[in-house]
Amino acid sequence: MNTDKIYAEAIANEYAPKDTSKVLALRKLDRKAKSKANIFAYTFGVLMTLVLGLGMCLAMGALGDGGGLAAAGGIILGLLGMAGAGLNYPIYKKLLSAGKEKYAFEIIQLAREISESAE
Repeated sequence: MNTDKIYAEAIANEYAPKDTSKVLALRKLDRKAKSKANIFAYTFGVLMTLVLGLGMCLAMGALGDGGGLAAAGGIILGLLGMAGAGLNYPIYKKLLSAGKEKYAFEIIQLAREISESAE
């Protein structure tokens, strides 16, 4: 198997002009199926990272009065941020599979039309 040839063809196909409206429609459907999950994952991931960082700052005394109450609140916020960051990927996978399931019929039908017309 010549992997260099396969790799070169894949890159060439990526840069080849795609004038057919069916290929563009297929790309749009693919993006539409994945966009909800991607937007959620990035937004929720950034938010939980900020919550984790705020919790660390409070726990270490960089923010707040540096007392025991601020440290305890920081630990709780840090654990909440860690839990959220840990749950981000399973939620992303669930949203991605729901989006793919929603548009699967249209994508498969359009892909078959494209592959049959290419032959």
